[in-house]
Amino acid sequence: MTPPDLDLTTPKPGHHPLRHRALALDRRLFEAAAARHWPGADPVLPRLSRSANHGALWFAAAAALAASRTPRARRAAARGLASLGLASLTINTLGKRSVRRPRPLLAAVPLVRRLERQPVTTSFPSGHAASAAAFATGVALESPAWGAAVAPVAASVALSRVYTGVHFPSDVLAGAALGAGAAFTVRGLVPTRGQVVPPPRPQAEVPALLRGEGLVLVANTGSGTADRARALRDALPDAEVVECAPGDVSARLEEAAGRARVLGVCGGDGTVNTAARVALRAGLPLAVLPGGTLNHFAYDLGVEDVRDLARALRQGDAVRVDVGRYSCGGQQGVFLNTCSVGVYPELVRERERWAHRVGGWPAGVLAALRVLRAGRHPLEAEFQGRTRPLWLLFAGNGTYHRMGLASGRRRDLADGQLDVRVVHGGRRPAARLLAAALAGPLTRSPAHAAVQVGRLRLDHVAPGTLLAYDGEVIEVEGRVTLEKLPEALTVYRPIAGY
Repeated sequence: MTPPDLDLTTPKPGHHPLRHRALALDRRLFEAAAARHWPGADPVLPRLSRSANHGALWFAAAAALAASRTPRARRAAARGLASLGLASLTINTLGKRSVRRPRPLLAAVPLVRRLERQPVTTSFPSGHAASAAAFATGVALESPAWGAAVAPVAASVALSRVYTGVHFPSDVLAGAALGAGAAFTVRGLVPTRGQVVPPPRPQAEVPALLRGEGLVLVANTGSGTADRARALRDALPDAEVVECAPGDVSARLEEAAGRARVLGVCGGDGTVNTAARVALRAGLPLAVLPGGTLNHFAYDLGVEDVRDLARALRQGDAVRVDVGRYSCGGQQGVFLNTCSVGVYPELVRERERWAHRVGGWPAGVLAALRVLRAGRHPLEAEFQGRTRPLWLLFAGNGTYHRMGLASGRRRDLADGQLDVRVVHGGRRPAARLLAAALAGPLTRSPAHAAVQVGRLRLDHVAPGTLLAYDGEVIEVEGRVTLEKLPEALTVYRPIAGY
C-alpha cells in the first residue's frame, strides 16, 4: 500500500497541479525503469553504485589519473576532487535538508537489484549523481580527453541509483545538475589553464621539423627528465637528445648551439634560463620541454608536455617573447619569469639548503618559516627617487594577472612591461607579505605598491644583498638595473587550435 506522502493519484491540498503532474511522471518513469529488463546490468550496476559510496570510486580514479605523471592529468584529478567536495558540501548542507522527499518503494524493484544496505537520508537530490557529475565535469574542464574516459563511468553510477531503486529519476537529474554546477563554480574560482592561453603573437618564422631534424635537445637529468626527453625522441625520431648532469648543462648547451637549427631544452626554470641565454647569443629559436617542479615559463607559453611541443615543432609554430635583463656592475644576466630582491631570494637560498634533505615542497615551507622568523631588517634601496625600506621587490617579465583564487599568470609574454610589486618595510613582514599576496591586482595598499614599467633602477643597494632570477641566486650591491628586451627570443609553442 502506498504511504500517504507518496500517494500521487490525487493532488494534496496546497500542491500545485503542475508539481503534482511532474511528481506523477517521475514515479511512472521510475516504475517503467524498474519493470524493464537490463541485460548484463544485474551483476554490474549494484556493485558500481556501492563502490561510489563516500566518493571512494572517485578518489581511486583521481589516484589513477595522478599516477599518469602528466601535469594535465594531475590537474584534472585535483579539479575533479575539488568539484566533488563542493558538490558534497552543497548536497549535505542544503539539498537534503531543503527537500525532505522519501525514497521510492522497493517493492517495485527486483530483489537482485537492491542494495545490501539501504540509504537512510532523504531522496532528493541524489548525492551519488552529484558526486559523479562533479568529478567527471571537473576532470573534463581541465582535460577533455580524460573527461571522455570518466564520463561513461559517472553516467553509469547515476543510472545505477534509479536501477537499484534508491532514487527517482528527478533526484538523479537534480543531483547531476548540482554536481556540474559545482564544477563550473570551482572553475570560476580557479580557472583552467585553457582559459588563460597567451595570445599567439607576434608570430615568428621558424623551420617546421616534421621528424625533428635539426633539433638538438639538452635534458637536465637532475630534474628527472629522462622519460620526457626520450618520449620527445620517440615522437620526433630525427631529433638529437643529449642527457647530462646539472653541472654540465651550460657546456652541453653551448656545444649543441654550434650544430643545431633549433636549440631544445628539458628541465626546470633555471635550466631553461641557461638555454635562453645561449639561444640569444647564437640567434637560434628555442624549444622548451617542461621538466622541473614549477615550469612557469613553459606553462605560461602554453607548452605542458611532449605532445604540445612536438605539434609546435612539426607545424613550425613559434612566437617572439620578451626577455628581462638585470645588470649590476660587471654582472649581467637575463630572466624569463621573475627577478627579485629582499625576502624571496633569502627564501630561495634557504630552500636549496634543505631541499636535498627533506624534499622540495617541505623545504619551501621550512625556508619560509625560518626566513620570516629570523628577525632580519628590511632591505634599504633608492626606488623611484626615494630611499626606503623594502621587504621585497618583485619584477615579473610581463604582467601577472590574478584570476579567481589562482596564483597570477601572464596572458601576454610580449607586452613590453616589467610587473613591479613592492612590499614596504615595517613591522611584521609576514603579515605585510600575506596582505600583498592577497591584494592581487590592487595597485596600492598600506603594505605594498604595484607599477608596470619598461625599466627600473635601484640605487644604494647594500653589499651582500641577494638577487634571485628564475630560481637562481647571486649577490649584488650598488646600482641594480632591470630592463626589458622586447621580443628578443623566438620560442616554439602550439598555435593551431587555440
